[in-house]
Amino acid sequence: MGKKREREEDTEVIEEMKRNGEHDNAAAADNSAGADSSEDRAAADWQPFRKKLTEGEPGTLTGRPLRLYADGIFDLFHFGHAKALEQCKKAYPNVYLIVGCNNDEMTHKLKGRTVMTDKERYESLRHCKWVDQVVEDAPWVITDEFLEEHQIDYVCHDALPYGDASGEAAEGDVYARIKKMGKFLETKRTDGISTSDLIIRIISEYDTFIRRNLQRGYTGKEMNVPFMKEQSIKFDMAVDKVKHDVDEFIHKWVGKADDMQHGFLDLFSREGPLRTSFRKRRKIIKERLSEVAREGLC
Repeated sequence: MGKKREREEDTEVIEEMKRNGEHDNAAAADNSAGADSSEDRAAADWQPFRKKLTEGEPGTLTGRPLRLYADGIFDLFHFGHAKALEQCKKAYPNVYLIVGCNNDEMTHKLKGRTVMTDKERYESLRHCKWVDQVVEDAPWVITDEFLEEHQIDYVCHDALPYGDASGEAAEGDVYARIKKMGKFLETKRTDGISTSDLIIRIISEYDTFIRRNLQRGYTGKEMNVPFMKEQSIKFDMAVDKVKHDVDEFIHKWVGKADDMQHGFLDLFSREGPLRTSFRKRRKIIKERLSEVAREGLC
């Protein structure tokens, strides 16, 4: 029953992608009208899931898995990365997803510092459920030899040109040649999340996160925070604690004063226990006086 449902879901995904592909096809045809060669026009028009898969073909449940490849740095692995890999895995009903991750030496030289080490980034990918295989020390520019070695059918990435800092790609776009070969599968970026966004959030709240870690027992030295900066933040923390304690004390005694006021009003109100008790006693005295008067008359 689970397999049947899984096949139905795969079919729905493919049908939706085909519909999207037909829409993209019309736009691509317009954009490619001025292309210089038939090869360029073919690359502009091409979308792999436009082709109707037949039973037994690669990518179908009865055929061999299509081997798709996605690469990147994957620093501070987040749900935007995961959603891109999910798109790759679900591009066809039967996919073997290979993910390449660049090492520290190459990344720091061509892109800049990372927060996580390459080993940490490799392990993050291995624990993503969409990934079947991780290629460590992946090349910056994909070569024919690399495609052949890993028997890659399609390369997955978003469609924006990716600048080549290594100088290996003649076109300046790391994926330009792959696109011309008809082996490029476009994925969509997830808005509102990126590694740079996460780093900016931390930098913009610099003092807040230093304070957070000081409260958890880290030292300024461990965080590479200057001594004077550490003492300044600790002083602010102490001032905030005094303010908090004073506010709590005032709130506590205001609450007690309110309780005392309400208790006093309740005690002396018309229906309060004091006046109620007084009325009861007065009633008892009246009743006894009446009894004494009746006995005297008799």
